Amino acid sequence: MTNTLTEAGITADDYCLFGLATCFIREEGETKQIDIIEPIPSAALEALLKGIPTSYKLAVAKNVGDIINEDKLQKPSEFPTESRFSENFVERTLAAVRTYKNKPSATKFISIGTCKDDLNYSTERKRVLNNAKTVSEDDNVKQHSHTHKKL
Repeated sequence: MTNTLTEAGITADDYCLFGLATCFIREEGETKQIDIIEPIPSAALEALLKGIPTSYKLAVAKNVGDIINEDKLQKPSEFPTESRFSENFVERTLAAVRTYKNKPSATKFISIGTCKDDLNYSTERKRVLNNAKTVSEDDNVKQHSHTHKKL
């Protein structure tokens, strides 16, 4: 087990839910689809179970040690070989694990080793990972002429 886990008060046996999300990146004017593996915190689990549209194709419950082992990430067999781990995967996993430690009742919906693939999968609202917002003068809020005047 890594020092990162131990320092965070997390053990290899702690529960976490990991999802395979369809995301998009913009490269050279094109939008490209990619599959990302990322931890799902307990608050997001509730939305998944209620059938709210999601970019997750599937969710797999695992022990943290099955994926983070001695500072190395191990891709579970449930995920496609071309899928990638999300940015800040370890830090995000530690945060997600703490949500399940604070709300242990959330672990009963998808048990360890179970893969849930009957989610309401949709890419209607695209998750663009490298979307950069450029600010322009048009973004300024127009205020009434009397806003800053003393009456």
